Amino acid sequence: MAQITLVEAITQALAFEMQRDPKVVVFGEDVGLNGGVFRATDGLQARFGHERVLDTPLAENMIAGIAIGMAVQGLRPVAEFQFMGFIYPGLDQILSHAARYRNRTRGRLSCPIVYRAPYGGGIHAPEHHSESTEALFAHIPGLRLVVPSSPARAYGLLLAAIRDPDPVVFLEPKRIYRAVRQEVVDNGEALPLDRAFVLREGSDITLIAWGASLKETLQVAEQLSTEGIEAEVIDLATLKPLDIHTIIDSLEKTHRCVLIHEAARFCGLGAEVASQINEYAFDLLHAPVQRVTGFDTVMPYYQLEDIYLPGVPRIMTAVREVLEYANGGVA
Repeated sequence: MAQITLVEAITQALAFEMQRDPKVVVFGEDVGLNGGVFRATDGLQARFGHERVLDTPLAENMIAGIAIGMAVQGLRPVAEFQFMGFIYPGLDQILSHAARYRNRTRGRLSCPIVYRAPYGGGIHAPEHHSESTEALFAHIPGLRLVVPSSPARAYGLLLAAIRDPDPVVFLEPKRIYRAVRQEVVDNGEALPLDRAFVLREGSDITLIAWGASLKETLQVAEQLSTEGIEAEVIDLATLKPLDIHTIIDSLEKTHRCVLIHEAARFCGLGAEVASQINEYAFDLLHAPVQRVTGFDTVMPYYQLEDIYLPGVPRIMTAVREVLEYANGGVA
């Protein structure tokens, strides 16, 4: 059992599934000879050949569309976009066709596709390389949306995504591609989709995040613990469909909630989570749900990235406001 990074877990999951299932094919810009811009597909072309690991032109609409043709004809394509900010030319194919095929054909055809993309800020990249626009995909019926937060979850969730009969948008938080190492057993065991993971149990407040933002969220939880405050930390993992049941179970214990994500605040996914909490668990709340997010601006260049991304101080401020709230006002 090896200690590997998140990006190595992606490679490992792809290799396992390509070995297990000859219908799995991988393609995208520079994924073959160069192993991808982040080396997530390193070595796969040498191992499985040019027919199953294909380099494509710089044509995202074509990449998204070819995946649909492959899927409806029995293959299981894994299509990579170099960065989430480059995925937009493919939106028509993904949203208008891949997401609708099961409904359009009344279940006769489905699209077992995984659309992979590195996403999020934190690596000092230029414009269009630091997007966090997951809410665009969460809004579309027919798509699953998955974001791993650790090597083990990247491995298990990617296997599950490839095996799923419907299209999955799989966003990989590149800020933590190589941030941590974790023991991952390469046994082909998938993790369940459509389920959130409780990373840390607590009784005083629920902190909900996904992807790279869990790094700072867990740091806040550890700091609170030294003060005698126990935070429960939930990794949403599958953003769509949302596992509201795990959230409600947590709120039955804690009665307070803070949501953390690096995407812009307005219409960010945190707004949907907060809305569902209000719909289904309002009577459990002892304080309003707070959100700690990116700002409603374009992701700035590297000198201002740390200000834009939700850090420990901003999360801690929100947590203290929620903890101090009592009797309809701040205590």
